[in-house]
Amino acid sequence: MHKGLIEAGCDEAGRGCLAGPVYAAAVILPVGVRLPLLDDSKKLNEATRDKLRKQIESKALAWAVASCTEREIEKYNILHCSILAMHRAIEMLSLHPEHLLIDGNRFKPLNFIPHTTVIKGDGIYKSIAAASILAKTHRDDFMKKLAVVHPEFGFEQHKGILSGDDDLLVNQVATSTNVSIELDASEPPIMDGSSKYFVEAINSR
Repeated sequence: MHKGLIEAGCDEAGRGCLAGPVYAAAVILPVGVRLPLLDDSKKLNEATRDKLRKQIESKALAWAVASCTEREIEKYNILHCSILAMHRAIEMLSLHPEHLLIDGNRFKPLNFIPHTTVIKGDGIYKSIAAASILAKTHRDDFMKKLAVVHPEFGFEQHKGILSGDDDLLVNQVATSTNVSIELDASEPPIMDGSSKYFVEAINSR
């Protein structure tokens, strides 16, 4: 969007889920990067997303993924936590962005970095699409780990995304877990050493 500026695309995954954390990613791509399969993560199958994740993490100038836990979502609300997870990812980038491209229409300014919100931006800008891929795939990995701890909920299949067609499972997850389900406390917290809850924050460099 802004030629000559170091621009980071940002997107989240998990905002509409019944269970699990919300993830966000920030990605700075080199000018002219080739990622032929790149698109909004929701339009791609899992195998294609996983393939693109490796390509993005290899070709990006900088990328980072962060999250907010279920406890934080319950305390602050999902919109706030979606933005907070983006803030965390942006602050973890190894390059300082000069402009931010944000998927959606809501964002809170961060560190005086200019930003532009773009509705359905993951289908328009490569950097946002790349961020959507990383947020989605890293969150899916988390939910698969959660499925090992709580196999009764089938998180490895639906990743916490449930609809009205899943009434029985929705009721089981909501009533049995009180919405918050975390990995065992032995899972090392990476981002917040004082918290017993697992918060994944991954930086490429």
